[in-house]
Amino acid sequence: MHDWITTPVTADLLRGALDVEHTEHGVLPHRLPARARAQNTDGQLAMAESQPSGVRLVFRTRATAVELDALPTKRTYVGAPPRPDGVYDLVVDGRPAGQGSVLGGNVITIDMAEGTSELRSGPHGTIRFDGLSGEVKDVEIWLPHNETTELIALRTDAPVGTAPPADRRVWLHHGSSISHGSDAASPRNTWPAVAATLGRVELINLGLAGSALLDPFTARAVRDTPADLISVKIGINIVNHDVMRLRAFGPAVHGFLDTIREGHPDTPLLVVSPILCPIHEDTPGPSFPDVSELGEGRLRFRTLGDTAERATGKLTLQVIREELARIVKQRAAEDPNLHYLDGRELYGENDSAELPLPDDLHPDAATHRRMGERFAAVAFGADGVFGSD
Repeated sequence: MHDWITTPVTADLLRGALDVEHTEHGVLPHRLPARARAQNTDGQLAMAESQPSGVRLVFRTRATAVELDALPTKRTYVGAPPRPDGVYDLVVDGRPAGQGSVLGGNVITIDMAEGTSELRSGPHGTIRFDGLSGEVKDVEIWLPHNETTELIALRTDAPVGTAPPADRRVWLHHGSSISHGSDAASPRNTWPAVAATLGRVELINLGLAGSALLDPFTARAVRDTPADLISVKIGINIVNHDVMRLRAFGPAVHGFLDTIREGHPDTPLLVVSPILCPIHEDTPGPSFPDVSELGEGRLRFRTLGDTAERATGKLTLQVIREELARIVKQRAAEDPNLHYLDGRELYGENDSAELPLPDDLHPDAATHRRMGERFAAVAFGADGVFGSD
């Protein structure tokens, strides 16, 4: 038996969140601030930013047992096998120390064929880690990257204190579902989290599934967030949502970067173009989910675009890479801290042959690790644009 001590979950125990909302159950970490959320009407983005990719509880304690009550919101798809529960990663003094999941919770049932969804409320659950040493230690609980997670109560068998600020640079990264985590094995195994661990930096992950669309409110969120290093991965959502043409894309990129530079005039800023995605290399979007094999657990994305539409200004990944490289080269003449990385250095032709994208759009768990290792080498290595700490 343990003599439990309950500690309120407050903003000073959370890292990686830009805002914390108080709910009827507890607190809900957000990855976009309230002002940005108020300017958004898209349900996909609302769901994505409330999924705490890169967000973790961090505290110092002698506790040998830790319990966390949480109310997850899970997703299920009509006609598809159940999705696995979200994973919580436990880290003690920087080393992996356990994993687990919270059962129960709310469930959103999504009908991809009809484009509809339905929310069913459910009970909160508890995750427990025990058998920890009684020494003073820094504990991190990385929250599931793919489940909205309301935090209700933190219990330990010894007092909890605020961990000292990490003596590391802060890296803020923005991107699409690939940066959000897509099919990564756990929150510490998304490619940005892998890269952050290897690069010895503190991660703020603004990877927003389906929503790397050069939204001005996202640029302002980046502008207003303290960070030592910034990267923005641009392209795949622009194409697969078919949201703009070449005429609009260039000025939108300039505007996005201008806004970031208002708050971070000299911060190292890396623009990353899309990784290889064969269905959109030379074919515009939009793309759509093919649910014909969903009952067997297989989902693939198809494109509705036509290569001939490039002549009318529709965007492909090849076109976007050329335009991003041109824009960065132009701006770097007056901005020496601005850099460009071709996303195919993280995942390219040879990788596609060895580790093809399972659904033709998102990388699998092994590819996330490979991308993280490569980003760490090219960005945080001794000769990288972010240098070594």
